[in-house]
Amino acid sequence: MNFKALGKILGKIMILEGALMLAPLLVSIIYNEPLRYKLSYVFPILALAIIGFLLQLPKPKRASLYQKEGFALVAMVWLVITLFGAIPFVISKDIPNYIDAWFEIMSGFTTTGSSIISDITAVSHSTLFWRSFSHWIGGMGILVFVLIFIPESNDGSSMHLLRAESPGPQVGKIVSKMKVTTRILYLIYLGMTALQIIIMCCGPLIDYNAVSDALGSEVADAYQKNKVFYALLSSFGCAGTGGFGFIPNSIQYFTPFAQYVMAIFLILFGCNFSLYYLILIGKAKQIFKSEELKSYFLIVGVAVTLIFISLVGKLGAFPQTYTTEEAFRHSLFQVASLITTAGYSTTDFNVWPMLARTMLIVIMFIGAMAGSTAGGMKMSRIVIAAKGAYINVRKLINPRYVPKAKFEGKTLEEKTISDVFTFITLYFFIFLAAIFLLSFDPVNGSVIQIVSDAGSYDVTHGFFSNFSAALTCISNVGPAFEAVGPYASFAGYSAFSKIVLTLTMMLGRLEILPVFILFNPRTWKRT
Repeated sequence: MNFKALGKILGKIMILEGALMLAPLLVSIIYNEPLRYKLSYVFPILALAIIGFLLQLPKPKRASLYQKEGFALVAMVWLVITLFGAIPFVISKDIPNYIDAWFEIMSGFTTTGSSIISDITAVSHSTLFWRSFSHWIGGMGILVFVLIFIPESNDGSSMHLLRAESPGPQVGKIVSKMKVTTRILYLIYLGMTALQIIIMCCGPLIDYNAVSDALGSEVADAYQKNKVFYALLSSFGCAGTGGFGFIPNSIQYFTPFAQYVMAIFLILFGCNFSLYYLILIGKAKQIFKSEELKSYFLIVGVAVTLIFISLVGKLGAFPQTYTTEEAFRHSLFQVASLITTAGYSTTDFNVWPMLARTMLIVIMFIGAMAGSTAGGMKMSRIVIAAKGAYINVRKLINPRYVPKAKFEGKTLEEKTISDVFTFITLYFFIFLAAIFLLSFDPVNGSVIQIVSDAGSYDVTHGFFSNFSAALTCISNVGPAFEAVGPYASFAGYSAFSKIVLTLTMMLGRLEILPVFILFNPRTWKRT
């Protein structure tokens, strides 16, 4: 194990995280927050800078990284940035318990959006910013950003890091040089984020009348005054497909204009970023040949249609009364939000008809496209798994059958199909293990009152709450159902359960293997 080389890159990451914390520090200064909020960033910035600098001092004999080292480094980096990233929450006392703070920031960096905060109005502007900014940082991957600056090697070290951190069954270069590839990815990411911020600022953002009626005119005035701030936070969440709420009831109090804009950008950020590069170089026609893109939009279209029909046709008793436009908007938004694993909500889908809720659970498993910022199993894996299953059935019927399945114009190799089945198997093993561990929590069986746009009602924290909590964390979605639904939080879970869910989020974001390699004793044996 090349410890000095690992330390050198880890040190760069720590210095970078310290530099990124200057942004919420600036927000704290702008909003003239008490001294403890400023110190909550100053202390970790200094600690990150000092430790990061010290890790730069040893000179490694070998600068390159083997594949297992690259995978282990990625998992190590995500542990370190979350352990330090939680410190501001504790010092500021917005989240005084460190386990809660670690859960919150892991949820931020992994773009999950699950939260333990019950009263978002009691949280400072700097904390709100750091939570949402962590979505944007983690969306594309912090190591992808670092690859822009570290020297590119000829031995594949950069590719090992990119493969370990990037979502999807296969990762490749857009252009010949890895550094140029990462720059292109981040420029597209930055450009789309900036475009959404501009559009959000150009139209009405907060529904003043709705906020005034529910929370008072003073609160409505404050939200209107901070329009740019909330446009930034919502855009960070859409770009990283995160979904932390920053005002009560998530996005319920946003205007229809803002909700439509966010839904569209969520779907766009759920697409493979390589497709946007094709558009930039004038090869837009090629994107229509993408099998994964067609499958992605087909699933979105089917899900929106079925949910819309269930809401308009009232297929089951539920308390909300929607106009036709509202039913379509909520259907579109929630499908866009959950298939891209962003997790924002415009209404209480916890009480929707069974058909609608079942459809939402299905797309939470699937996720969006590989090469996007979304979580879940990814559309490409679902397509490859379906083709792999078809091939296996055909072989059983006719042993002489020669597979000719293709994906994205390339013949599917047996190794690719095997890797996909392996990932899906591990995914479900971890998912079931998380449900099992949550079953020991004392919160099970307790009755929780939910207050939402559907009214006030009681739910029992039971199996389905744990099921959806485990699903939302491994798929990096955010809200779940029942006791951990869109109008509730994860605060009721014990410290042990929060640690389980925190690690589940990390496993989901890094797609399992880097975390397994990090904690495998053989990884650290000298060879």
